[in-house]
Amino acid sequence: MRTLVHLSDLHFGKIDRSVIEPLISRVAHIKPDVVVVSGDLTQRARTEQFIDARSFLDRLPLPQIVVPGNHDVPLYNVIGRALQPYAKYRRYISNGLEPSFVDEEIAVLGVNTARALVLKGGRINAHQITRVCELFGSLGEEITKVIVTHHPFDLPEGRDTGELVGRADKAMQSFAKCGVDLFLAGHLHISSSVSTSAQYQHRGHSAVVVQAGTATSSRVRGEFNSFNVIRIDRASIEVEHLSWRPENNSFSVSSSQLYKPSLDGWVAQSE
Repeated sequence: MRTLVHLSDLHFGKIDRSVIEPLISRVAHIKPDVVVVSGDLTQRARTEQFIDARSFLDRLPLPQIVVPGNHDVPLYNVIGRALQPYAKYRRYISNGLEPSFVDEEIAVLGVNTARALVLKGGRINAHQITRVCELFGSLGEEITKVIVTHHPFDLPEGRDTGELVGRADKAMQSFAKCGVDLFLAGHLHISSSVSTSAQYQHRGHSAVVVQAGTATSSRVRGEFNSFNVIRIDRASIEVEHLSWRPENNSFSVSSSQLYKPSLDGWVAQSE
């Protein structure tokens, strides 16, 4: 079994400082095999915000799979946005925008969906789709295959499909063929997990899509700060949402969902 901690939308520059130490402590206690951060590490891609985000990441366990979000590209620095949109991200966070981790049980691949020419939404291109399928296609069925993006490929019930990453339909057709099991994303500041079977009809395949709320930002949208713990083996994917409890000054499990493999792919289990 492998355990992932999934954080997103840190938004350093507009954070709730009171959650930082309890969050770091709880993640350390979980002892994850991989820490995933699905974008928006900063509020406005400013130097001091990246420095704060870097200091935070340095206190979390390794290995880490971190990808940029749209907030990590300069908004008001038009020249920087056009010519070197990821310069500060590369300097302070990672020179690699699409990191990967592979062992004998899981393969976790970051895909950068942030774009300099798009203010809020995200995109995936043909080269990225090919890269994912080349890596995952070389791995056996015993490896659980995980994609990390900032922008989501599927949505919680009731959300507008305009919030999906651009070219999602094309990408998901290819990802079904190369056996992607799990998608981790952020952007919406909402915690959820769903099967892709409702949005995408790919015979014999469905995956699990997990959204993380904002781990540290004060820009909450109807729910407390939160993060996910995901436990993976070939017989199950268990998703726990941990939410901030200010009365206890701690994060605790607010909901969980278990998924099991079937002939049609990963299926949510009823309680």
